[in-house]
Amino acid sequence: MSDEPGRSVFEARDVRVHYDGVRAVDGVDLTLRAGEIMGLIGPNGAGKSTLMGAISRFVPLTTGRIEVGGRDVSDWPPHRLVGLGVVRTFQDVVTFPTLTVFENVELGALGAGLSRSRARARARELLMGLDLHGVAGLPASALPHGDERRLGIARAVAAQPRFLLLDEPAAGLDDAESLELSATIVRIRDDSGCGVLLVEHDMRIIFGACESIHVLDFGKTLAAGPPEAVRADPRVMAAYLGQKGSEAAERHSHAERH
Repeated sequence: MSDEPGRSVFEARDVRVHYDGVRAVDGVDLTLRAGEIMGLIGPNGAGKSTLMGAISRFVPLTTGRIEVGGRDVSDWPPHRLVGLGVVRTFQDVVTFPTLTVFENVELGALGAGLSRSRARARARELLMGLDLHGVAGLPASALPHGDERRLGIARAVAAQPRFLLLDEPAAGLDDAESLELSATIVRIRDDSGCGVLLVEHDMRIIFGACESIHVLDFGKTLAAGPPEAVRADPRVMAAYLGQKGSEAAERHSHAERH
């Protein structure tokens, strides 16, 4: 994929999603650049999942505009975004349970248009890089939770995304698995140059992997910027991290799933 500046930006402009008068997302602007890892956080019910659904075109916009590389994709169905390099994961990992781990990743690459030989090579590369090569021949249904989470990411990365949207990838992981996942996300960015938008409740991953953080509250942008600036913002401390925001972040507090 081209790395021309105009093709390396994913933008949401004045995105609004209203349900029966409820403003789930209310005028959010967000810009994700290739090579950037951005965290999307906020209290329960802040609108994170709705925004993720809207920008990946799984949730209809009330108003607003989504652009990929300057191209308006606001009315596109989700599968067309893959052709522009926008790939997302879901809170519930989507796999083919009866297929092997290798076949699952291979299908992710084939779905992005790679030839069979390139898809197989891509699958081998990713399984090695994500430490799944030892279970490559097992059916996906046989994987423990941590490996299943990594398989979901491997399937997404197999599509060679320019922009990777990760929806709570650490859900259900233990402390060691979460720290490993944080390093994996950074490695994926370093290896591919893709932009990563990360919706996550685990503050270890947010503050450990992200160069920028976007905070939602009641469907609106509360704060956006570098991690340390967001951590120190009193509005964020009050609304999300609590009055002892810095201490909470350092303790890597977990918010409940919304």
